[in-house]
Amino acid sequence: MDKVAISVENISKAYQLGEIGTGTISRDVERWFAKIRGKDDPFLRIGETNDRTKKGSSNIVWSLQDLNFEILQGDSVAIIGKNGAGKSTLLKILSKVTAPTKGKIRGNGRVASLLEVGTGFHPELTGRENVYLNGAILGMRLKEIDRKFDEIVSFSGVERYIDTPVKRYSSGMYVRLAFAVAAHLESEILIVDEVLAVGDTEFQSKCIGKMNEIQSEYGRTLLFVSHNMDIVNRLCKKSIWLQNGKLVEYGLTGNVVDSYKKNIKNDSSVSIENIHSDRIHIHAIDLKNKNQLYNGTELEFSIQFTHLTEDAVEDNLIFEFYREGVLSFISTTFHVKKNAQLSKNIKFKLPKYLLNPGFYSLNVKVVDKTGNYFEYLYVKDVVSFEIIEDGARRGDYKLGWDGPVSPLLDFYYE
Repeated sequence: MDKVAISVENISKAYQLGEIGTGTISRDVERWFAKIRGKDDPFLRIGETNDRTKKGSSNIVWSLQDLNFEILQGDSVAIIGKNGAGKSTLLKILSKVTAPTKGKIRGNGRVASLLEVGTGFHPELTGRENVYLNGAILGMRLKEIDRKFDEIVSFSGVERYIDTPVKRYSSGMYVRLAFAVAAHLESEILIVDEVLAVGDTEFQSKCIGKMNEIQSEYGRTLLFVSHNMDIVNRLCKKSIWLQNGKLVEYGLTGNVVDSYKKNIKNDSSVSIENIHSDRIHIHAIDLKNKNQLYNGTELEFSIQFTHLTEDAVEDNLIFEFYREGVLSFISTTFHVKKNAQLSKNIKFKLPKYLLNPGFYSLNVKVVDKTGNYFEYLYVKDVVSFEIIEDGARRGDYKLGWDGPVSPLLDFYYE
C-alpha cells in the first residue's frame, strides 16, 4: 500500500481585511474566550468567499475553504487555478509558514520549500554566506552544505558573483541561487511556487530537469504551482484545481487541465468594483468575442472606467497578455486624459492570426505618466480566453506553432 506524504483534512484559511480587531472590546473578548475554549471564532461566520469579481460586504475573506485531499509519497502534483484561487496560501500552510484557521495537516518527511524569490536571504550577506544561511533555515547540516556547496553554486550559475552581496543580484540570480539550495536539500517533499517564471528559458529547463530527477530517480514528493500548463503537463502526473479557495477537481493532470481550460466563463465580462484606486475605477472589461475563438478572428475588448483625479497629470493604461502563465506581449499605452470624474468606454482590437493557439489571460495596469512608473492599479486575470487553430494556414503542416505570437508577414521580391 502506498504511503501518504501529505494529508489535508477540512483545511480553511480566513484573512481579515483592513485593521485587526472587530472594532469593539466586547467582540474581541468574545473571540479570545472562544479561542481558549478551542471553539470556532464566532466573528468568522460572516466571512465571504474570496471572489474578486464581486463586491463584498464583509472584511473577513476565506482564502481557502474546506479542502480535503491526500498526496502519496513519490507523487508529482501541480496546483492550478487563477490568481486569487488560494494556491500560494495552500503552499504556505503546507510549508508551515502560516497556520490554517480550521482543519488539520499531517505530513510524513522533511519539507523543502521555495515560495518567493529570495526567501530566507539576507541582502547584506554574500551569495556564499546566504547558501549556508538558507541551507540552515531549510534544515541542512553544516557538513551537508559543505559537501554540496560546489554542486549548488555550479547549478545556480552565479559562480562569478558568489562572494558579492546578494543585494546586488538581479531577481533572476536570486531565484537561481535560492532554487539551487532548495533542490539540493535531501528532503522527502519539495514545494515550489511559481518563482521559476523569474528565470530565463534555459534555467527553467534546467530546473524542470532537476525536479524530474528529484521525483523520478529519488522518489520524492513534488508540489508545484504554475500558470504554465505546458510545464504542468510535462512535470506533474496529478493536479489540484482551486477556484475561489475551493477544491474543484483532483486527479490526473491531463483530465484536470482540460476541465480547467473548458471552465472559462461564457460571459467574459468581468466586474472589478471592489478593486480600484483613488485615481481610477475600472468598472468592467468585456471580450466582445466568445471566450473560445479561432485565431483567424479579430479580438475586440471594451473597457469601462472612471478617472477620479483632479490633478494635472495623465495616467497610462496598459494591458498585458499572458499565454498559459508566460508573458506574450504588452500593449502600447493608452493615455487617460486629465479630467475629474471622466467616465469613458474605450475599445481596442487585436488583429487576426496574431496569437497562436493556447489559453490566454489579460492583466490590466494603471501607472503614472511622470516617468516614475508608479502603479496605481494592477489587476490580474481579468479576462480569460482560448485561441483555437482554424486550419487556414496549416496546409500539410502537422505540428504545433512555437511561441505565443505568429503575425502574418507580407513577403515580396525586390
